[in-house]
Amino acid sequence: MRPTAPLTLALSAVLTAGALTGCSIGPDDDPNTVEIAFPKDIDNNVTVRDDYLEFVAKQFEEENPGKKVKLVPIQAPQNDYYTKIQVMMRSPNTAPDLVYEDTFLLQSDIESDYLQPLDEYLGKWDDWDRFEDNAKRAGLAEDGKTYGVPDGTDTRGLWFNKKIFKKAGLPTDWTPKTWDDVLDAARTIKKKVPDVTPFNIFTGKAVGEAAAMQGFEMLLYGTQDQLYDEKAKKWVVGSKGFRDSLEFVDTVFSEKLGPDVSDALSPDMQTQVMTDHLPQEKLAIALDGSWINQQWIKTGGSPWPEWNDTMGVAPMPTQDGGEPGSTSMSGGWAWSIPRKSGNHDLSWKMIETLQRRENAREWCVRGSQIAVREDVAADPAYLNAIPRTKFFTDLVDVTHYRPALPVYPRVSEAITVAMEKVTTGDASPEQGARSYDEQVRSITEGEVVER
Repeated sequence: MRPTAPLTLALSAVLTAGALTGCSIGPDDDPNTVEIAFPKDIDNNVTVRDDYLEFVAKQFEEENPGKKVKLVPIQAPQNDYYTKIQVMMRSPNTAPDLVYEDTFLLQSDIESDYLQPLDEYLGKWDDWDRFEDNAKRAGLAEDGKTYGVPDGTDTRGLWFNKKIFKKAGLPTDWTPKTWDDVLDAARTIKKKVPDVTPFNIFTGKAVGEAAAMQGFEMLLYGTQDQLYDEKAKKWVVGSKGFRDSLEFVDTVFSEKLGPDVSDALSPDMQTQVMTDHLPQEKLAIALDGSWINQQWIKTGGSPWPEWNDTMGVAPMPTQDGGEPGSTSMSGGWAWSIPRKSGNHDLSWKMIETLQRRENAREWCVRGSQIAVREDVAADPAYLNAIPRTKFFTDLVDVTHYRPALPVYPRVSEAITVAMEKVTTGDASPEQGARSYDEQVRSITEGEVVER
């Protein structure tokens, strides 16, 4: 069921060139075929999503004689993937029938009129009542309509190598209480085990949301400040928490507690951490997601039989240990139907197949996702499938979500720019924060709250 190489290469070439006019790489007006666009990992050995979609596509074709599934994996860095699907969705000639959307991008795509509301289908789908309310909100727009069906969520915390900790004289049941505890552990590792990278936090423009959300916002939401003031309905500028978060980033890289700057700013840093730096014991502590152990299980891209004994996990502490003591960020992805595709009914049927209970559980297990269906979340087959599932599921109690607003992607980009300037030493934390504030004032036309 994998598309042929010429199709994938042609798709990439056309999108890179931006020459979409008149090119029919999208649906061929075939009412019996559903075309699915989704991100393929840059590392060809990482095929978790590809394999799962092939598994479900086979089911779909067997259950619906005469219907076909056409998979279109888009292999690109994350930000490039977002751009490519948006370009595809602009025209009926190129719009896929079904697209896999990072939930943070949904609102801007809704505002751009790229997506079809799903309410007429959801109202007739009994399974929708099984989805948790927070998960449902991920696909809800300001017009009150729903444009995406989530297939899982995630949380983030600290992964650490217990063997390296033991060499450094650090406890293997490590539970830092403050940011300083995290930095002190990294400093100890640098001194006692100098041949490894002490700590990784994603940073810079190339890794996009991995830096903004998974790096910076994991810090910011552990302070007294946030990105957006829900009461005032305005973005926050000038906050101490923002400056302190940049100060943390500056400390990591100025003290050489993190990877080399050239590596940190590489677009494939996320993949390298999962498939090389952690399994090869080159990295001691990673601020990372609940899903990364999907690479290390038998069916993963980088099987690592010892991972469960080697890796420990700890919640990310708040800045000074204030309540609730730890913090996390949650996101996730959703299935959406492009408005300009010509096959909405068949696309919805595919969503139903992807999101039936057994398949939702299968994806959560394969992809190390946190379940968004209540019946899956309570299923022992899910809870016991992979070690650490309960740990990361419990972090939902202290998690935060990105502001679900159309302007968020531009704010996110401004965060990554500030982080990159601080990481490279081109700006101090204070300068980076001021630059961010200026960009946000421009993006929002001055609709901000000063702290």
